[in-house]
Amino acid sequence: MAEVDKSISFDGRDIRLKVGLLAPQAGGSVLIESGDTSVLVTATRSQAREGIDFLPLTVDYEERLYAAGRIPGGIMRREGRPPEKTILTSRLIDRPMRPLFPSWLRDDLQIIALTLSMDELVPPDVLAVTGASIATLIAQIPFNGPMAAVRVGLVGDDFIINPTYAETEAGDLDLIVAGSPHGVIMVEAGANQLPERDILEAIDFGYEAVRDLIKAQQDLIAELGLVIVQEAPPEVDQTLENYIRDRASGEIKKILSQFSFTKPQRDAALDVVKDEIAATITELPEEDPIRVAATANKKALGNTFKDITKHFMRRQIIEDNVRVDGRKLDQVRPISCLVDVLPKRVHGSGLFNRELTQVLSTCTLGTPGDAQNLNDDMQLDQHKRYLHHYNFPPFSVGETKPMRAPGRREIGHGALAERALLPVLPSKEQFPYVIRIVSEVLSSNGSTSMGSVCGSTLALMDAGVPILKPVSGAAMGLIKDGDEVRILTDIQGIEDFLGDMDFKVAGTDTGITALQMDMKISGLSLEVISQAVHQAKTARLHILEKMLACIDTPRTETSPYAPRLLTIKIDSDMIGLIIGPGGKTIKGITEETGAKIDIEDDGTVTISAVDENKAKRAKNIIQGMTRKLHEGDVYAGRITRIIPIGAFVEFLPGKEGMIHISQLADYRVGKVEDEVAVGDEVIIKVREIDNKGRINLTRLGIHPDQAAAAREAAAVNR
Repeated sequence: MAEVDKSISFDGRDIRLKVGLLAPQAGGSVLIESGDTSVLVTATRSQAREGIDFLPLTVDYEERLYAAGRIPGGIMRREGRPPEKTILTSRLIDRPMRPLFPSWLRDDLQIIALTLSMDELVPPDVLAVTGASIATLIAQIPFNGPMAAVRVGLVGDDFIINPTYAETEAGDLDLIVAGSPHGVIMVEAGANQLPERDILEAIDFGYEAVRDLIKAQQDLIAELGLVIVQEAPPEVDQTLENYIRDRASGEIKKILSQFSFTKPQRDAALDVVKDEIAATITELPEEDPIRVAATANKKALGNTFKDITKHFMRRQIIEDNVRVDGRKLDQVRPISCLVDVLPKRVHGSGLFNRELTQVLSTCTLGTPGDAQNLNDDMQLDQHKRYLHHYNFPPFSVGETKPMRAPGRREIGHGALAERALLPVLPSKEQFPYVIRIVSEVLSSNGSTSMGSVCGSTLALMDAGVPILKPVSGAAMGLIKDGDEVRILTDIQGIEDFLGDMDFKVAGTDTGITALQMDMKISGLSLEVISQAVHQAKTARLHILEKMLACIDTPRTETSPYAPRLLTIKIDSDMIGLIIGPGGKTIKGITEETGAKIDIEDDGTVTISAVDENKAKRAKNIIQGMTRKLHEGDVYAGRITRIIPIGAFVEFLPGKEGMIHISQLADYRVGKVEDEVAVGDEVIIKVREIDNKGRINLTRLGIHPDQAAAAREAAAVNR
């Protein structure tokens, strides 16, 4: 393929496309660049595997450390397990791409995005999303694109396209919009309690830039002499499908109109119908075409059954404006909330129930040393002090399967809930704890990610975390049939599974903190998105009201089992003094007091212990070690050792000086032991600090008032 370069500009920020330069054996490849960030994206198609009845699409995003001019650490000196950031980027690419492939496609598809160069300004993730579309078009894979994505930031009152890392960090919005020629297909955002109108303006602003990128792709494909492939689906014998439809349609329609059915009851009734049809087919003669077809395609019954269920569920909503559980389109399921569910050894807990969806969230308060090192060599010195983990065990949907490490879905849901709560967390200065939330999905019937947001808000308040405002969330759905559109509030599992949209919106009563929209159709207009966003606000406020009836403000005290934190600031040049050679000094303080000590580069020292007295003791030692002494200061101390020429006194924790024999009394002292003994309490004054930092003390010239004040201060600090 001939090399082609193309460039498009947004407010002076260029995106450059290079085709035909790299990866000639990939089905399609493109090098997409902006600034000094370069991402190679490839798309490759293989023949379908026998027995596959779904789209086997694999999306992988990876960052090479040479992209940032770094060499990996460790023994192997090569990249290892990818950080969560790359997993989330893989999902970001997958989500807008997957719905644009034809539903009948069964070929193995793989999209790989490699960041080959990265600067400190341009994030590679949205470049990779757009690159995936270009590579797929070049590979001539059937695709209802083009598709493109941009990031929208808000700096001051102005929206900007593809902001830098610094601009995103400084602004109140981090929004990614992906779209096709048919409309918006994905939205991902974190926001600082922005009102709905601002979010909608940002989506509209971003989609305008998406249109430009789509036009650039169309021009590029034409320039390469290619077309956007639209293959016809393979012909399928409908005999077996019609047989199943004739026998199942009436029963399925009847079951879906039984609004009193719970989810387990409805599933059980549908299974009975399916089993009866399967038995009927088995009873047919072996040479019967229906039985032959069913034997050849063992998944035909399940797939056809799903299509029939999908049809009647959707028609019921479109024609009757009623859902399978009898709810109105904008109605939220019954809500109940509990806090303090677990003993206070778990520092905070909240249980959120939305009908059959149940999420238990726990809050653990930790010390600064518990912050997560992101182990991301592409962005050094990053630590997270808020961690949100989401677990989805198989029993939550009544299934049995092996328990594994968290998958991409669990990581993505945890990241969304984390993003929703970050804007309301207290600053490190106000609340120095590291916070970990774990959301355990105990029962699932849709919208568990938003359930984890609600349950986690309850757990945070129960743990005494002074959040700015409580956050609630709701998941919105969509049924689209031609020009007929219905927005569903608080979707349940069947509506997510058989619907056209999963639109999660979280926020406070002031504004939105996070949202995530995924489509199963090729695009959606801003008008419909606006309706969903405003309908979600009503639902969020309703849910929030139920939550506040359970607990309306954070508790004023933390659990007695949570660590007590004391924070002091020392001069950064004294950090080495506290740590000591090989960490000897800080280890000694820890062993003596039982407290944990964390020191930051700026001199912030955080001391933690479950017993507050232990933390205070460690604090006193560190303050004593780092206190700047002045000649004439008076302290109470204890004799620690005696030598022929004087006595050593510890007058502050970790700080010691010597009284020369001539300074023990205002008369001549023959032997030091005649005047003092080890363990004696003495009042001393700093006489001199010599040029080697040695502290010389005296017992002479101390006013009685100074002595009394020193004794009182010593008593307080013990």
